[in-house]
Amino acid sequence: MDKWRAAVTAPVEARAWRELGYALTMPLMAGAGLVYLLVVLLCGLMAANIVGLPLLALSVRGARGLGAANRGLARALTGVRVPAPAPFRSEPGLLNRMMAALGEVAGWRAIIHSLVRLPAAVLAFAVAAGLWGGGLFLLVSPPWWPAVVAGPVLLVLAPWGVRLALVPELKLVRTLLGPAPGTARIQALERTRALAVDDAAAALRRIERDLHDGTAARLVTLAMSLGMAQEELAEAHEPDRLERARSLVDSAHRTAKETLTELRDLIHGIHPPALDKGLEIAVATLAARSPLPVELDTDLPERPSPAVESIAFYCTAELLANVAKHSGARRASVEVRSRNGRLRLLVFDDGHGGAAMDHETGTGLRGLADRVHMVDGHLDLRSPAGGPTMISIDLPLHV
Repeated sequence: MDKWRAAVTAPVEARAWRELGYALTMPLMAGAGLVYLLVVLLCGLMAANIVGLPLLALSVRGARGLGAANRGLARALTGVRVPAPAPFRSEPGLLNRMMAALGEVAGWRAIIHSLVRLPAAVLAFAVAAGLWGGGLFLLVSPPWWPAVVAGPVLLVLAPWGVRLALVPELKLVRTLLGPAPGTARIQALERTRALAVDDAAAALRRIERDLHDGTAARLVTLAMSLGMAQEELAEAHEPDRLERARSLVDSAHRTAKETLTELRDLIHGIHPPALDKGLEIAVATLAARSPLPVELDTDLPERPSPAVESIAFYCTAELLANVAKHSGARRASVEVRSRNGRLRLLVFDDGHGGAAMDHETGTGLRGLADRVHMVDGHLDLRSPAGGPTMISIDLPLHV
């Protein structure tokens, strides 16, 4: 029923009108692109002299603006968001700027888009004009039963036809007006490196804080207790002084044991000892300690690298803790498998769902996603309201 209602109401939806506007605007943008292409070609023919080469560089440099306009139009009217290419960079000096502009990949890609988009623009315009225009014409034509039927049918089909006809153009926008594949990979690596640096800095700050506020304070207390006991023993001529010294030594002994426990916990936080025996044993330990029944399924013919094991372990620990605290689930399951050089971790629970990764309600999951991205992994969350929740993490087996 909902599908039929959506089909009938599609012609009056705002999205349909925006896509119609995009289809009708495309020939104008394509024409502007062709004019710009002619300018580039003219500058290229003149490039043999001292004037033509700078003009060609300016034309290629300016093509970024044309690409930005096309990206903005696609985003405003179709909702397709294409990231901007990397900023233009060059060494100081007029000659360096000119040579950098001539080698501007983003500018040349925008020029290529202007050249190859014309067939896609003609297709989208023809479909929009045929379906919308034909439907409106038949709707207002003199009463004739084929027109009375065909007009509304064309208007109902028009939004879906235009949406389908825009697929080639939007594919070109994503392919040619965004970052080049190599550039996108470099940007992803730069973000990953930044996340790794931030994560390492946060870990160091946490260790420093734990040592300063916990272990160091206990060691100071231990030293003071031992000093006071030493003073008492030096003048221990009375039974009450001996008893006081014995009490101070006992207190120092307890402090020493508590300090050792804190140090052991701190060391375990840096590298869980359960991982010494492999990820399968470590995950089994987490499942056994969970307050909820956890079904475990592991299959790791090849052991992952230590960094991947550590990330998978901490993700499993955090996700099982979230299940126990927030999901209201009665049971959970954990699956860890490796195939074709990738490790896949799947955590499922039958709780009430609604988990999110936004910065306001899902900071824990966002932190896990950032940790996974550091090794070129991916976290996928499926948690509809009412449940269940399934979180899958894909990691490289070796880094």
